[in-house]
Amino acid sequence: LASPEIGAAPTEGSSLSEQLFYYLNILFGSTLYRVEAFRDAASAMEQEKEILLEMIHNIQNSQDMRHISEGEREELNLTANRLMGRTLTVEVSVETIRNAQQQESLLHATKMIDEIVNKLLDDLEDAKMRLMSLYGACTSDVPAGPIDQKFQSVVIGCAIEDQKKIKRRLETLLRNLENSEKSITLLEHQKSSVRQSCNTKQD
Repeated sequence: LASPEIGAAPTEGSSLSEQLFYYLNILFGSTLYRVEAFRDAASAMEQEKEILLEMIHNIQNSQDMRHISEGEREELNLTANRLMGRTLTVEVSVETIRNAQQQESLLHATKMIDEIVNKLLDDLEDAKMRLMSLYGACTSDVPAGPIDQKFQSVVIGCAIEDQKKIKRRLETLLRNLENSEKSITLLEHQKSSVRQSCNTKQD
């Protein structure tokens, strides 16, 4: 949002209208910074809500939850559901002002991500590589792999706030995939250990 044009300070010969116009512009100018700070704080709360929900979900579905008794797991799941419920009672929504082109770009970018997410179970490794190429298109850092040029051109057409949200969503998806892979690796290691133990006993 652009700051209001304050213009030159009124002189002694300025009319009352000119003096008031200058004074009111200063008031709106100072209010602008508070409005932007308010939006930034609300956006931060929006992000914190997403992080908390993800954290609760990851703990609830962690490998450690499988290594406790059924009664203990049930008790912790009740706690997780309570925390999830309390978090969801907080409604924070920062609306982004978009023109028609930005709206179309957002829908296109969302569709491209959704198409990959819907095929996660078909090929986890391929989905991860494709999501990483999308994420590389959203970051200014040197990407670790190839960049999806088509996605990059779509994201550039989105509003700045939407670009940040798209990047955060991809970060969350990649973190969840990383956690899933760790759980699968740990489970496979445990199965291998059990098989080796059984073979040793048979010998």
